[in-house]
Amino acid sequence: MTGTAPVHWPDEIDDIIGGDQVVAFGYVTPARGVVLTPMTNFGLRDRAGGNLTPLNSSVAMWRKLQRIRESPRIAIAYHTRTHSYSDRPEYVLVQGRASVSEFDDREWLERHRDSWERFAGPRDVGPLWERYLRVYHWRVGIEIAVERMVVWPDLACAAEYEVLGGSLPGIPVEQAAPKKGTGPRVDAGRALRHAGVVENRLLSWVGDDGYPVILPVNGVGVGAAGLELAAPSGWVPPGGRRAGMLAHSFARYTYGQNLRKYTGWMEYEDDRLVYAPHTKAGYHIPWSRSAYRLAAGFGTWRGYRQGRRAGYLPAG
Repeated sequence: MTGTAPVHWPDEIDDIIGGDQVVAFGYVTPARGVVLTPMTNFGLRDRAGGNLTPLNSSVAMWRKLQRIRESPRIAIAYHTRTHSYSDRPEYVLVQGRASVSEFDDREWLERHRDSWERFAGPRDVGPLWERYLRVYHWRVGIEIAVERMVVWPDLACAAEYEVLGGSLPGIPVEQAAPKKGTGPRVDAGRALRHAGVVENRLLSWVGDDGYPVILPVNGVGVGAAGLELAAPSGWVPPGGRRAGMLAHSFARYTYGQNLRKYTGWMEYEDDRLVYAPHTKAGYHIPWSRSAYRLAAGFGTWRGYRQGRRAGYLPAG
């Protein structure tokens, strides 16, 4: 698909791209699974060129940025209108190739200050907070050359979809089972209970062309093999494969967050979808601007020190 004409999207989809507070971002792991994480949308886009810069990241999230540079085929799902500036009903899946701006560009945030304050809240935090959040505010942009958009007229992806850009690939082949087995390695019952109390639940796997597919799911039960899920009809490939799952909710400016993200194994046979979680990560930050800043500063300083020791990040 590389080298094809830019993907152009209509005004109603641009309203979503420029308005949603949070998107789900998926990138491919070395084992051909997917990590799903929610990220604040910043609405930057070039419709004429078919490019988006909807995301940015602190340099402290260096492992994620390193993975994007090594495997740039990514996906973004515009999956919720919570705290959005748009009231459009569509679900939008964007697939494309990502690139990360240079780490020594210290002015990225200031050049995009208006977008930052629209989606992430006030930029000026005072001298004491600014010192503590210095690494958090050291941002790099993630630009996406759009290869394909898949648009459903509803957030449940239950109705007929439309494809913008390249045609959809074929059905991906079944993956080899992991050496440690396919069954759950973390408590599937707890995962189901947590997914039931948050607003958004998504599942992702690698498509036949190497791009993640991200779709909404609902938990319907739990058994010995894992979580039993319901997904949009006609999209889940048969057989077994690695997959990522995300369950999350958030407050305005994401000052409050409740999320769990999993990697694991999914099986789809005879219209039965089972997900066995293997790893989990997450946290719960109650709605509080100060609590969010404390958590953000602590997490980014820890990540920055790890990146420095690994020789991946420059001195701050």
